Amino acid sequence: MNLMYAMLTLCAGWLLIIAGGAPAQTPSAGSYPTKAVRLVVPFSPGGATDLTARLMAQKMSEAWKQTVVVDNRPGASGMIGADLVAKSAPDGYTVLVSSTQEIAINQHVFSKMAYNPQKDFAPVTLAATTPLVLVVPPSLPVKSVKELIALARARPAQLTFASPGTGSVQHLSGELLKTTEKIDIVHVPYKGAGQVMPDLIGGQVLMFFSGMPPAMPQVRAGKLRALTVTTTTRSPAAPEIPTMIEAGVPGFDISNWFGVFVSAGTPKDIITKLNAEMVHALRQPDVKEKLSGQGAEAVGNTPDELERFVRAETAKYSQLVKASGVRAD
Repeated sequence: MNLMYAMLTLCAGWLLIIAGGAPAQTPSAGSYPTKAVRLVVPFSPGGATDLTARLMAQKMSEAWKQTVVVDNRPGASGMIGADLVAKSAPDGYTVLVSSTQEIAINQHVFSKMAYNPQKDFAPVTLAATTPLVLVVPPSLPVKSVKELIALARARPAQLTFASPGTGSVQHLSGELLKTTEKIDIVHVPYKGAGQVMPDLIGGQVLMFFSGMPPAMPQVRAGKLRALTVTTTTRSPAAPEIPTMIEAGVPGFDISNWFGVFVSAGTPKDIITKLNAEMVHALRQPDVKEKLSGQGAEAVGNTPDELERFVRAETAKYSQLVKASGVRAD
């Protein structure tokens, strides 16, 4: 009886193989990519995350002779696009190009998330970093961060700062200034950075930690005044603007960064191939020049380096959110 059962089981196994029912093989980098690779950007086209992804996609497509497309999936503070990648097959064909928010911030400001940033992704490389720039309308009678802080202390709860949404990097930059300098400024959330600029120029809100691409043309035109950048070094795109530390606010270091991740379980050899091609793309002079023109600095590092960086960033924002009490839901 046992012999008959064994023979039946063996026959069933061969029938599965003949019918194409054999277990799927683990993907490897030997022939990767054999089809289009999708870079998912969890924001609308035109922003710094999107630009970074498109520059890499072009170079990767040229090198691999294979289509590499950018797929914009905006919404829910970047979580729609991030969740799509988190739940994708671990084969290297669906790749997340993230900003700081969906990897290092959201878990601290939202009570529920559909994905786990620590468990659901494998790091590939840190693509680029960019400072924020603190801008105010010329009608505000300040020309430096020290003067702004003095005015805020003289007018508690009267100065407003805008952000493109609660829990965003821009919002938390304002919260860090509040807690560091013990000033009372009022957060005004918008539904996107594009909606902030007209109100800021018109003086309806009085300060904004902005990305450099939307802010600097207005600064150059005299419609806004730039007080500082938020990183520890000055931006090559605007070297005349002092850092927050130079402006007298110690320990202030916030950047918006763009990291590349795949779903957890993606084979290491595929991650290695993705990393090598992306780092090569980011080191091309034309890519570095285009990113620099937007105030961003190309990076391109190892998966281990990105993992350590994310760990430090996550801890930093955890402390900041606890200190400020920010909640997004």
